[in-house]
Amino acid sequence: QVQLVESGGGLVQAGGSLRLSCAASGRTFSSYAMGWFRQAPGKEREFVAAISWSGGSTYYADWVKGRFTISRDNAKKTVYLQMNSLKPEDTAVYYCAAGRGGSYYYLYDYDYWGQGTQVTVSS
Repeated sequence: QVQLVESGGGLVQAGGSLRLSCAASGRTFSSYAMGWFRQAPGKEREFVAAISWSGGSTYYADWVKGRFTISRDNAKKTVYLQMNSLKPEDTAVYYCAAGRGGSYYYLYDYDYWGQGTQVTVSS
């Protein structure tokens, strides 16, 4: 079992930055691929970024365009999402998730989910 808790969300002005953290507890964190998804009101949950269990491979949604960076620290059992140049359309609840890896882009690739953290970007 893996439990995930997101933090770092909040209100930020357009052009600003936030760093989201996802702290894991339970067993074998380092064996999981980790992903970030987001969901805006009335929208489907969508893929943002993912990182392999080794940290050697990262994956991003096309719209990220270099603004976001995913990383992990297995010793701290934490995955991060650094978000720069934030836009109002980035406003959403951001979720972290843990999966087996191999495939990274879809909801069904992940077995465990956090409760989400709200990111609001004002114009």
